[in-house]
Amino acid sequence: MDFNVKKLASDAGVFFTRAVQYTEEKLGQAEKTELDAHLENLIARADCTKNWTEKIFRQTEVLLQPNPIDQTGARIEEFFYEKLDRKIPSRTTNAELLGQYMQDAAKEFGAGTPYGSTLITVGEFQRRLGGAEREFLQMSAINFLTPLRNFLEGDWKTISKERRLLENRRLDLDVCKARLKKAKLAEAKAAAEHELRVAQTEFDRQAEVTRLLLEGISSTHVNHLRCLHEFVEAQAAYYAQCHKHMQDLQKELSSANGDTFPNAFAVNASTSGVTAGPSPLSTDTLTGASPPSRPPNPSNALESSTLKIEEVKPPATGTRKAKVLYDYDAADTSELSLLADELITVYTVPGMDPDWLIGERGNQKGKVPVTYLELLS
Repeated sequence: MDFNVKKLASDAGVFFTRAVQYTEEKLGQAEKTELDAHLENLIARADCTKNWTEKIFRQTEVLLQPNPIDQTGARIEEFFYEKLDRKIPSRTTNAELLGQYMQDAAKEFGAGTPYGSTLITVGEFQRRLGGAEREFLQMSAINFLTPLRNFLEGDWKTISKERRLLENRRLDLDVCKARLKKAKLAEAKAAAEHELRVAQTEFDRQAEVTRLLLEGISSTHVNHLRCLHEFVEAQAAYYAQCHKHMQDLQKELSSANGDTFPNAFAVNASTSGVTAGPSPLSTDTLTGASPPSRPPNPSNALESSTLKIEEVKPPATGTRKAKVLYDYDAADTSELSLLADELITVYTVPGMDPDWLIGERGNQKGKVPVTYLELLS
């Protein structure tokens, strides 16, 4: 192998000189040309953009491909397809695979049996969910991950290269300044002044190139903002599809198995004695609807005549913790005002209206509406 010994020696000498110069700057023994404040701010902003873009990119990859083993295998596969300049095939999702297993199992158990027919139905909807997931993954990879990757592997590498070149020009400029200070003879001073002018020109030119590149970070933010909107739209469409598929599946199972399992998909409120707010799959919950309407005040004659809040004592057993879902303003002194996300203790007493519970917070006690609560234990 042919080595250029002179170039190797020159590079080693430059490296050693740079190391000495950096050390002297750190110790305050050598002059250091400072960049202007605007350029320093642009550099800090660019570093911040790079660091957070990298973190968001990596975590989005984890979100879209949560299994580390699958993720590694997928990246290797993508690498080979990119080198071969071929389109990456769409992969079967876990939900699609589960749906296929269910439908294959139904053939073994008998498609005419209740269990077999239900496996076929659930398997079909699992495959639909998997298809929706695959579309979401593809859209997210194209519209969100790819632009972030292009910035990290393209624009940022160019910026880093020019910044390194700017740093070298700064070091050369500082060396020329030091030589001019040390020059004693007129000829040496003239030569040093010439070198300084050349170094200053090169430094200013490189600083301008670097500044223009760094100012392009603003355009990068605009582009990433658009990509972020597209990612959210794809995610919202995916979850809406999943919600619709699950609602359709529940309806189909309820109608198909209603005679055999009449209560299989119904909420049995009597098992807990209370109702804990809206269903997790309700449209109101998914869209962030306003709090439920205030339940009517108990008009039960027994309760109005016997229930006095100050005399109510918590039962020995049956108290539960509840999380408050929405703010609630008490209508009178018998009720307890609530703040969203706080935890309270609740229980019921004989003769109590089923839409209300007794809530306690420290020394405060009063009636609270069940629909404003999420029971925790």
